[in-house]
Parts: sequence; C-alpha cells; structure tokens
Amino acid sequence: MPKASNIATPESAKPAAVGLTARLRARFVRHGERTALAERYHSAPLKIAKSFPLRERQLGVIVMDVSPGMLAGDRYELEWVCEAGTHAYVTNQSYTKVHPSEPAHPAMLRQRYVLGPDAVCEAMMEPLMLYREAALDNRTEVRLAPGAVWMQSEVLCPGRALRGERFAYRRLDNRLRVQLGEELIFAQRQLIVPQEQRLGAPGAWGDATHAGMFYCMGDRVQPNHAGAVRQALGELPVRDRSLRWGVSPAYRHGLTVSVLGDSAWAVQEALHRAWSAARAALLELTPLQFRK
Repeated sequence: MPKASNIATPESAKPAAVGLTARLRARFVRHGERTALAERYHSAPLKIAKSFPLRERQLGVIVMDVSPGMLAGDRYELEWVCEAGTHAYVTNQSYTKVHPSEPAHPAMLRQRYVLGPDAVCEAMMEPLMLYREAALDNRTEVRLAPGAVWMQSEVLCPGRALRGERFAYRRLDNRLRVQLGEELIFAQRQLIVPQEQRLGAPGAWGDATHAGMFYCMGDRVQPNHAGAVRQALGELPVRDRSLRWGVSPAYRHGLTVSVLGDSAWAVQEALHRAWSAARAALLELTPLQFRK
C-alpha cells in the first residue's frame, strides 16, 4: 500500500476558487413612532442603495447589485434583523439575474430574516431570471418572535424569452423554512430541473411560463385571512383570468398564494393584489403603490 505523503500541495496545483462571496446585513430599530436603519453593512457587489420613510411608520430600503448578476460559484448572503415594533419594506432595484454555471459550481443565495416581537417585514423582490445553463441554490430562513409578521413575494421567469430561452436553465433548488420561536411552522422545497421534468404536463405548469409565490407568516395570521386574500384574487380583471392561482392556509400561523401565468407583470399584479389584501386584513393598512 502506498504511503501517505506529508508534502504540501503546491499552490499552483490547488483548484482555483470559483465565484465570490458578498454579504449584506441591516438592522432596524424603533425610533419614537418611526422605524430607523440603525446598522448596515455590505460588501461588493451588494449595497443598500437608499432608505426612505413610508407612511404608517414604515421604512423602505432598496438593494442594488452593481454587477451584471450572479456568476458561477457566487454566494450572496443577506440578513435582515427587525427589532421589536419595527416595520420594514425590502425590495431590490431590478431582476435577480443568474448567469450560466457548471453543475459543480451553482450560484448560491442565502437570506435570513430575524423579527422581534410585533415586528413586520415585507420583502417584495423583483423577479428571478435564470439564464441558459444557469443553476441556483436558494435558501431562506425566517425566525419570528410572538406578534411578528413576515411577508414575501417571489416571481420566477423561464429565461430570456426574446433570446429563445424557455426553461433552458440547469437547476433551481429553492428552500424556505419559517420558525416561530423554536417551533417550525412552515417548510417548503421547490426543485426544478427542466431537462428531467415534464413541466408542461397537465397538473404541472401546463402552458404557463411564469410562477409566483406569496407568503404571509406569523401568529397573527388567522384562517379567515386566507379567505380575504382568496376573495381579492377572485376580483381580478377579466384580462387576468388566464392566470391560475390558489390560496392555502399553512399548517400553523400562515398562508401561501401560488400563481401561474404567461408574463412576469401579470403574475406580479396578482401577487400585489394578494399582498394588499393581506395588509388590509391582518395589519389594517392600505396598499402600497411603490414604483421604482
């Protein structure tokens, strides 16, 4: 049997690192009757482009990615800490774009939300666009204290349709876990491998190309709130009746909305309607009409 060598591997022989790691962290605190951004940290290419007050004591922040998008092996880590009684609105400047990568080096997105007692965080991001042969491992973790409410919407595009990309990406592994205190109240995994799955089959996506999800989680969410969201979606204009959607109460303390359609804007409008209904029923707040 050959003897193990104790000779160090030359630096030139080691595999080259792939991708970069970018981090962003923000902490919100209650300042009188307003929410303030008490701490923020970011490393390139991520940054908080601006923060701005909104009505109803809410603070909004916009995240910017100053790169062309996520490249092979890139890892983005974002953490949002909302202390007791704060109310934050989080969005980004444009689509999250994921470029081609080899199977061994997917792009990785890690998001963590920590909400204190009675805090509210609404994360309403722009759509996710995976280019041809792109791969993304996306994981979101949410930790809620009693009275806290977390909402998020996400829209998935099939690729750059005008360039002939329709489900030409390699893989999307999308996971979400929500804890209320020490109790796991929601967990979901969405795994899409277009070359191995029949996405157009009946019971799957059918002829739809875009998918959207809206989540509303917290111990303030009651079963009747799902009914209010369902009613709002049932009042969509006739032009949006081609959308397919469903509203489901979570196992405990939450609700989810699923939407399928043939364009990002139509899915976004449906999710905006669901979000507005949840805000009104749960928080007694009027809809936000924010446009970047």
